[in-house]
Amino acid sequence: MQQILESVALALGAIWANRLRSFMTVLGNIVAVTSIITVVSLIQGVNALVENAILTDVGADAFTIQRVPPITRTEDEEEQVRNNPNITLSEADAIGAFSASIDAIAAQAQRRGTITYRDQVLDNVQIQGVTSEYVEFATFDAERGRMMTPFEVDRNRPVVLLGWDVADQLFGEVTPIDKVIRIRGAHFRVVGVSSRKGGVFGASLDGYAVIPLGAHMKLFGARPSLSLMVKPASPDRLQAAMDDAVVALRTERRLKPSEPDNFGIYTSDTLLGLYRQATTGIFAVLVGVVALSLLVGGIVIMNIMLMVVSERTREIGLRKAVGARRKDIMLQVLTESITLSTVGGLAGIALGFLAAQGLSAVTPLPARLEPWSVALGLGVTATVGLCFGAFPAARAARLDPIEALRRE
Repeated sequence: MQQILESVALALGAIWANRLRSFMTVLGNIVAVTSIITVVSLIQGVNALVENAILTDVGADAFTIQRVPPITRTEDEEEQVRNNPNITLSEADAIGAFSASIDAIAAQAQRRGTITYRDQVLDNVQIQGVTSEYVEFATFDAERGRMMTPFEVDRNRPVVLLGWDVADQLFGEVTPIDKVIRIRGAHFRVVGVSSRKGGVFGASLDGYAVIPLGAHMKLFGARPSLSLMVKPASPDRLQAAMDDAVVALRTERRLKPSEPDNFGIYTSDTLLGLYRQATTGIFAVLVGVVALSLLVGGIVIMNIMLMVVSERTREIGLRKAVGARRKDIMLQVLTESITLSTVGGLAGIALGFLAAQGLSAVTPLPARLEPWSVALGLGVTATVGLCFGAFPAARAARLDPIEALRRE
């Protein structure tokens, strides 16, 4: 260990003595590690953001049934699912009556509409109509005030639960509870405001208003396109509940065994899988670019270390003449190569973190620095220094001490 520490100290001294050359040598590594840290920080931030948005929308322990499946389709498949019938309340009742694995089913309809309060007007707000079972799902909450009661929802009372952004834009610092707003001209009393969920790529997750489904039908039509939120009796019965829902819905629609499902059913894991599948190609390209930068940086380090060995031939010969073994010479050169590469990695980590934070500040992309990405950056640069320093180290170790001492 003492020998390694001495080798590191000598390597740092050599780097400091040739600062400009050392900087130019590790520039490729700095660029590569900066890219690694920046990309990984942004990817982790985006992944956390998307995962949170999906879990907020679907729920970790629930699944959703809707008219069409949430997958990428060909033109023929798109034409086929376009004719799928709407989900109905009677089908929700049939699913609940069929399965003992299901604890609650809430129907939901969504349309865009205008909300006004005095002289404040909000266009294109997502208006959600829900049945009374909505209180069983963690995706709905009330940070201020309260949620709509099942009685109010069943009786189609003109009450509304506002998303955080809608409440903030309509009322500002004024307390919205018990204030009367207009949704498409109809009056609704505010009973609660949901907690803030944030946004995804600049799009707010809090721009909505929740009203009873019956009131929603009066505003937007009696035959809405519903989606069903289904909560299993326990998380470990999720798959059984999904299978029962499929059987019940196929039976209700009198589908033959040879006919495909004319509805979509998915969980939060389904959407997360689709997201990861869609982004795998992008991440692979980014990894390839980073790998190319590391390759170029490694070649530069190898060339510089060969030049260092050539410059210090006489010094190496003198060390061998006084008893240094081949492995001592190899260790010295390898340590200097690894140290040089790792210093570049440290600089790249710092620059990558700053770049990620800068991009996060000026764009909707969030950044999150993971400890494993720092370890990855240091490990990769140390490996580059080891691999590309091996040949110069071996060449230095093979030098004949007599010939080396003759070198001017």
